[in-house]
Amino acid sequence: MRIVKTLLFTLVTMFSVTFAITATAEEGKIGVVDFGKAIFNTDVAKARLKQMQTASDYASLQAKYESTVADMQALKKDVDTNGLTWSSEKKSEVQKQMEFLRADLELTTRKVQADQKALQGSVVQELRPKAGEALQELIKEEGIVLLINAEAVVTVAPELDLTAKLTDRLNKKTK
Repeated sequence: MRIVKTLLFTLVTMFSVTFAITATAEEGKIGVVDFGKAIFNTDVAKARLKQMQTASDYASLQAKYESTVADMQALKKDVDTNGLTWSSEKKSEVQKQMEFLRADLELTTRKVQADQKALQGSVVQELRPKAGEALQELIKEEGIVLLINAEAVVTVAPELDLTAKLTDRLNKKTK
């Protein structure tokens, strides 16, 4: 009996939500936006990313990351081809080398990710006010009465996705 009540409640709720969305759609337009994607697709964000990637500190981290990966791959290839003929001492030595390389790779990865996260934070902080303003203008112009975050949507018709329009408007505001 409890399951039937729960099922009935769920169905009524679904129909209510469907009716509310339908009524909203009839009164105005529904829109979906990925605010973060809109910000990070702007020319300003792309320029900041390119600037960071060419900075010497970041470039050296990237080079260290790529070098460590190459060293690990070379060591793994050596293990695969010659590992069966090695003494236990040699195997232990190579295992230590691999562990050191893995630790270096993890540290370098964390540093790169920290730099990227700091860049993302600064870009969001810089562009958020203008993005909010641009979004409000877009909502008004498009007659949007219900705006849904793209992360909450499984699928959406392309004409309802306002992300690209927001990016274009934000590019115009930041020039």
